Amino acid sequence: MNNTEQQFLNDLDAKLWKAADKLRSNLDAANYKHVVLGLIFLKYVSDAFEERQESLLEQFQTDDDDNIYYLPRDDYDSDTDYQQALRNELEVLDYYREANVFWVPKAARWSTLKEKAVLPVGTVLWQDEAGNDVKLRSVSWLIDNALEEIERSNIKLKGILNRISQYQLDNDKLLGLINTFSDTSFTKPVYNGEPLHLHSKDILGHVYEYFLGQFALAEGKQGGQYYTPKSIVTLIVEMLEPYSGRVYDPAMGSGGFFVSSDKFIEEHAKDQHYDAAEQKKHISVYGQESNPTTWRLAAMNMAIRGIDFNFGKKNADTFLDDQHPDMRADFVMANPPFNMKDWWSESLAEDVRWKYGTPPQGNANFAWMQHMIHHLAPTGSMALLLANGSMSSNTNTEGEIRKRLIEEDLVECMVALPGQLFTNTQIPACIWFLTKDKSGKDGKKCDRRDEVLFIDARNLGYMKDRVLRDFTADDIRRVADTFHAWRTGEGYEDVAGYCAAVDFLQIEKHDFVLTPGRYVGAPDQEDDGEPFADKMTRLTEQLREQFAESDRLEAEIKRNLGALGYEC
Repeated sequence: MNNTEQQFLNDLDAKLWKAADKLRSNLDAANYKHVVLGLIFLKYVSDAFEERQESLLEQFQTDDDDNIYYLPRDDYDSDTDYQQALRNELEVLDYYREANVFWVPKAARWSTLKEKAVLPVGTVLWQDEAGNDVKLRSVSWLIDNALEEIERSNIKLKGILNRISQYQLDNDKLLGLINTFSDTSFTKPVYNGEPLHLHSKDILGHVYEYFLGQFALAEGKQGGQYYTPKSIVTLIVEMLEPYSGRVYDPAMGSGGFFVSSDKFIEEHAKDQHYDAAEQKKHISVYGQESNPTTWRLAAMNMAIRGIDFNFGKKNADTFLDDQHPDMRADFVMANPPFNMKDWWSESLAEDVRWKYGTPPQGNANFAWMQHMIHHLAPTGSMALLLANGSMSSNTNTEGEIRKRLIEEDLVECMVALPGQLFTNTQIPACIWFLTKDKSGKDGKKCDRRDEVLFIDARNLGYMKDRVLRDFTADDIRRVADTFHAWRTGEGYEDVAGYCAAVDFLQIEKHDFVLTPGRYVGAPDQEDDGEPFADKMTRLTEQLREQFAESDRLEAEIKRNLGALGYEC
C-alpha cells in the first residue's frame, strides 16, 4: 500500500469514527457499535451491488462475440422497451450470486435509505405485496426494514443482523450518520483527485477492523471479547499457512482468524501467481461463539467479505453445546478468554475430550486446548493463545496435562509474546503450536519428533502508543520464517536469546516447563576486541576515579551546608 492509499484510509477512519462517536452521548459503546456496524454493512453491500450493476449494464450493451450477457438493441421495438429490458435484467438475482455479490433488494439499497430518510414521518413510501401503503415510521424503522429485507434475501444471515429501533435514537442523529456515510464509497475510491487501486473489500475490511479495535478500546475489558489484535492473528496465520482444508475457531469472536486466512490466501496467490478465488473454494471455515452479539458480528464479518461459513445453528457454549461435534479440522486457531474460571459443569466430568487429563474446574485453559486437539485432524496443526501461566503452572492437574501433551509429542512450538499487546488485559501471553504428526511423512516438513522449537519474542515489537505494543511486519516475518525453517530443516539455526530447538530430555530436566526463556538462554554479547585483563584494569581504575569524585562532591556539599548553618 502506497502513502496516498494509507492516507486515504487514515482520513476515512477519522471521518467515519468522528461521525459515529456522536452517538456516544446517547448510547454506550456496547450498543452503538451495532448501529454503526449495521450502517457500514448496508453501505458496503449496496456499493458492491451497484458496482456489479454498472458492470452488467456495460456488458448488456457491448456487442462482443465472447460476451454472453449482450442484449441486442434490435430485438426491441423501441428505445423505451429496450431501456425497460435493461432495467429488468439488472434485477435478475443470479447475475449477482454468480459473482459472489450480495443481492440487495430495492428497499435495502443505500440510495433508498438516503432518499426516504429525509421524508416526513407518515409519508407513503411504497406498497407491499398485498397492495397496502407502507408509511415511514422513523429513520430507525427504515434501517431495520432494510436489514430485514437483506436477511429475507440471503438465508445465511437469517436472524443475524441486529435491529436498531430498540436503541430509540433520534431521526436527526441517524440522518447525520447516513449523510456522512453517503459521502464515502467502498468502490472506485478517489483521493485528492487521484484514483486509488484499492478493492472495495480492502477498504471495507480496513474500516471494519478499525471500528472493532476502537470499540474494544471504548468498552475496555468486555470489548476485548470480540477483538484479537490484528498483528497476533496475522502472526499465527503466517506461521500455520492455511492454504486449504477446514479451519476452525472454537472461540471465534468476530472472526478475525478467518479474515486473516482469507487475506493470507490472496497474498500468497499474488506471490505464486495463481487464482485466489479458485483457491478459496478449497477452504471452509467453522466457528463457535457463546456471546449472541459477537456471534452476529462474526457472521456479518464473513458476509461482507464473501467468505462461506458454518458457525452452527446458534450462539452456544463451546464446552456444553458443541456445534460441530464430528468435525475434524486441518487448522485450529483460537484466542479464548484467559484463565476462565466459570466454565465447569458436572456434565463434563467424563467428557471424551479430556484425553490427557480432566482440566481444573477453576481454569479453562487446558479445557480449551484439549477441545481443540479433539477437533484436530490426524495431520492437522493448531495454535492457541493462552496466559503465560499455562507454560509452567502445576496447579491442580495442569502440570500433569502439560506433561502428557509433551510425552505424547503433541507440542510443536512455543512462542513467548511481549507484554501490552492486548486492549483488554495486561496478562502476559504465549502461543502454543501443536500437531498430532511431527514425522514429516508428508514430504513438506522434516522429522521433528521428540523436539520442540522455543521462540522468545518478548523483545520484539514497538510501542504504538503509551499503553499498547504491536508487532511490525518484519517482526512477524522473522518469527514465521524461523518456524518454517525449523519445520523444513532448511536454514534453521539456534539463536541465543531468541530461539532454540530442544529435545525431550532437556524439557524433562526442566520438569516439563515450557517457558522459552529457560531454553533460548541469554543473547550473545558482542566481542569488542579488548582483552579481559586490560578491560578489568581499565574498569577498576575508572571505578576508583568515580569513587574519588563522589567523595569530593560529598565534602563540597557538606562545606556548603556548614556555611549555611546546617550540621552534617
